[in-house]
Amino acid sequence: MPLASPLPLRPTRSVPRQRWPSLNAWRRAGREWARTDGQTWAFIAKALLAAALALWLAYRLELPQPSTVLVTVFIVLQPQSGQVLAKSFYRILGSLAGLSFTVAAIALFAQERVLLLGALVLWIGYCTRGAARYRDFRSYAFLLAGYTACLVGLPAVAQPQGAFLQAVWRLLEIALGICCAGVVSVAILPQTTRGVLRRTLAQRLRDFLAMAHDGLLGRLEAERFAALSARFAADSVGFESLRSASVFEEPYLRRRSGRLAALGNRLMLLNTRFHALYQLLARLAERPPAVRQALAPALELIAAALAPSLGRLPEERDLRRLNERLAAERETLMAAIRAGRQQLARTAPAAEVDRLDYDTAAELLYRFAEDLHLLLNTQLELDLPTSTAPKTRETFTPLASRAVAWMAGVRSALVVLGVGLFWIETAWPSGAACTLAAALISALASTSADPRRYCLQLAGGTLVGALAGGLLQFQVLPWIDGFALLLLVLAPVFTAGAWLITRPRLAGYGTGLMVWFCSAALPGNLPRYDADLFCNTYLAYLVACGVAVVAVSVLLPPSQPWVWRRLEAALRERLVHAIGAPLAGLSGRFDSGLRDLLNQVQVLTVGQPVVQRQLLRWTFLSLELGHAIIELRLEQAALPPLPWYREQRAWRLAIRALGRALVRLARQPDAANLARALGAVDQAILLAHQAQRHLEPTPGDFDRSPLRRIASYLHVIRTSLLAPDSPLAGYLPQARPPARDEG
Repeated sequence: MPLASPLPLRPTRSVPRQRWPSLNAWRRAGREWARTDGQTWAFIAKALLAAALALWLAYRLELPQPSTVLVTVFIVLQPQSGQVLAKSFYRILGSLAGLSFTVAAIALFAQERVLLLGALVLWIGYCTRGAARYRDFRSYAFLLAGYTACLVGLPAVAQPQGAFLQAVWRLLEIALGICCAGVVSVAILPQTTRGVLRRTLAQRLRDFLAMAHDGLLGRLEAERFAALSARFAADSVGFESLRSASVFEEPYLRRRSGRLAALGNRLMLLNTRFHALYQLLARLAERPPAVRQALAPALELIAAALAPSLGRLPEERDLRRLNERLAAERETLMAAIRAGRQQLARTAPAAEVDRLDYDTAAELLYRFAEDLHLLLNTQLELDLPTSTAPKTRETFTPLASRAVAWMAGVRSALVVLGVGLFWIETAWPSGAACTLAAALISALASTSADPRRYCLQLAGGTLVGALAGGLLQFQVLPWIDGFALLLLVLAPVFTAGAWLITRPRLAGYGTGLMVWFCSAALPGNLPRYDADLFCNTYLAYLVACGVAVVAVSVLLPPSQPWVWRRLEAALRERLVHAIGAPLAGLSGRFDSGLRDLLNQVQVLTVGQPVVQRQLLRWTFLSLELGHAIIELRLEQAALPPLPWYREQRAWRLAIRALGRALVRLARQPDAANLARALGAVDQAILLAHQAQRHLEPTPGDFDRSPLRRIASYLHVIRTSLLAPDSPLAGYLPQARPPARDEG
């Protein structure tokens, strides 16, 4: 039987070989790595180079404590060159202040060590208070003033005769460390603050545009909006720190520092404007849809203008395109607002509240578009020559809690006093090291968002440093010879510490590892292999960490009910500031101060969601009311000198009475004061409407009628007071129309 014929073979297709990525792909990957992990490894390489240079010079110059030089290098070194120079400048100032105080204290109390310790304790408490109060580089100067005083003054408690020489040596060692860190940071792979500032601005604008787009279309949940607002507040504080450091870096940023400050303030103002608009739109969504439907075309117009810029970091051409579109859509927006007002009049002709809501929302939307246009103009003018750009004097005004700052200072002073007295009474050989470590840890913890967690991280880094230092000092150093081999064995520890410092959530471990490793395990010009001294020194550091943890947990902990009450009072006091403070620059001062308080609320209420929610409600109410009050004052200040706008008019007297009622409500929130404020705002709205109808020559033209705009701001105040999610909502059922306020 013949075999069956085989099936015909199909032609095989050639399978393409796996090729290497293209050259462009490698370039893109390289640029991405350079922007992310590459910067981290560049910082680590610069840290190793600066440490090697500083250590070689310290040994070559035979300085008494090379460890002080290395500690200075690792404290001063930062990824951006401007931050290194700023920290160096403030470290020198702080060190000079601390050394001057120490020499004066030793001259006064050289014969009595308890009085000398008491003077140092008071100085440390005051410096810690300053470090907690100022969250820019002034904080660093205060911290170093206290630390340097301890560095020289504590050894002088036992041996005052050598204090002046010790002060001179410490200053020389600190100056050497600062010079090495500064030279390496500026000369080797410099990372300028200019790029970081531009990237930070682009990220903030990208996130804000996405939030505004979703909010205008009704897609932004309240929880997400609150979280974004809190994050923007923290970003505002961080941006101001970067801007203040940039003046040390290059003339380009130094000449534009005012414009950068104005840009940060304009972004805060824009966020505030959108906050008021979002809150009003959220309240309108819970009512009949007539107002929201009439406003929808105008909202969609602005949202459509924002849409092309979403989803990526905006570049200059994107900003210019958006700016031109906003300018071109101005008349279209006004036409849409007029058409919506006519539509609302046809659907609900008798609803006065609906008309007020519409006018208020339309005014806020128009101002939002105008403020965004001004912000984009300011950002596009950054690169203009300073002679052609407009002059600006706006600054960020921080508003720290004095009570929290003094609490940190008192806690630090008590810790140092307790450890110092224990050292004096027991004659502990490492008592000075323990007291110095306690002072430094207490000061560092006062500047941290979570002091207890930071102290625990310092303790963990110190423990790892003790293990690495013991292994290095007693198993490795006796077997090596020469500076090159010393650098080789120190490099792994320095690399690990520098990497940890670049991670914000792990920075405490890096600080604990590097500071105490350099202090206890680094060999001096005359090495000492003393196991008892080494163990005693690291035991002193660990005891100091433990005492600091106990102090921030038990002794005046920062998260306490009285602290929260003080924060709430400070938030309410911002309303009083908006009502009575001078009007020049008030908007920027109000926004920056309130956002600084919001950042403190986020920090001091970690793990307390109920308290945090209540304080956030007060923050947002103060923001709404305060900004409406400021706009109301600005509108009155811009009134022309016409008879119906005179100070003696009934509607202006009613607005002043409203201001007094709001001051009472801010300082003592209760049902009676809320009722008085509601009655005052209703009276002011009524009189403003009467003046608009009977006195103003153009009562129907909203964009040219100051009284209609004033009525809309008064309506914002009224709706904020009546909001169901307001912290005043609990007083609404008891609020009754008050008797007429004659004051």
